[in-house]
Amino acid sequence: MIVPLNRRNFIKRSGAAIAVAALAPGLRADETPKKRDLKKAFMMNAFPEKKGLSWMDKFKLLKEAGFEGAEPPSHLDQKEILAARDATGLIIPSVVAGEYTRPLSDDSAAKRAEAVEGLKQALRDAKAYGATSVLCVSGRVTASISYAAAYKRTQEGIRACIPLAEELGVKIAVENVWNNFLLSPMEAARYVDEFKSPAVGWHFDVGNVICNGWAEQWIRILGKRIQKLHIKEFSRKKMADKGLHHGFEVEYLEGDNDWPAVMKALDDIGYTGFAMAEPAWEPKGVEAGERLKQISEKMTKIFSL
Repeated sequence: MIVPLNRRNFIKRSGAAIAVAALAPGLRADETPKKRDLKKAFMMNAFPEKKGLSWMDKFKLLKEAGFEGAEPPSHLDQKEILAARDATGLIIPSVVAGEYTRPLSDDSAAKRAEAVEGLKQALRDAKAYGATSVLCVSGRVTASISYAAAYKRTQEGIRACIPLAEELGVKIAVENVWNNFLLSPMEAARYVDEFKSPAVGWHFDVGNVICNGWAEQWIRILGKRIQKLHIKEFSRKKMADKGLHHGFEVEYLEGDNDWPAVMKALDDIGYTGFAMAEPAWEPKGVEAGERLKQISEKMTKIFSL
């Protein structure tokens, strides 16, 4: 049925086009935002801190801002986290064990053993919360810790945790972090595959690769190995002008992440599920609740590109 384009219909159509453009910058006026099965969660280590907030307070603010999930660190009071989860209805898709797993490559055998136990506790926490994966940092390479040693030691440590991961039904998801290790997607894929276990996968951080690569290329190579996503922005210009870490000092959608290409790559590998905001920069003078709403809105735009 053809509707005559009278003044009222023109205004309605124009208004709809403006709404679409406002929702998803980069779309043409005649395009509609893509609908993807991506759910918004928040990496709690990056929470816009306000003194005195309990975990219950933080979960409630996330819920009010439109988030569907929260990603807490491991080694917390399980009862407190479960109470906040159940009161708000937020899902806990992943648990972060980063600080506990960094010593997996350490020269000290005792510290490596502690890291293994830390990862095991994170797996138990994840099981208690209903999470399906644990974010694991695969050690680090330094002037004293060689690349070869890090490769061997971290694989040994993770292998020691695979039986528990398989028993609990929780995956160990290695994240790409700035630890001078696993610097290409080809190597990352190989590293995961060498475990020969479905209990080991990848936790992909979009922003962490922008300084020396392209996230969409990583996504296509890692493919089904990707268990969860961290959504982070990065500016190559700020990195060049002010130094490496200053690249993170940029608002979502104002950096160099090619979000349409990233979303297309996720479509191509069939990724669905949770993507956790991990903002590495915060504007001054914005209350936690308001900031969370800003980030939630930015993620909605990113997911629609």
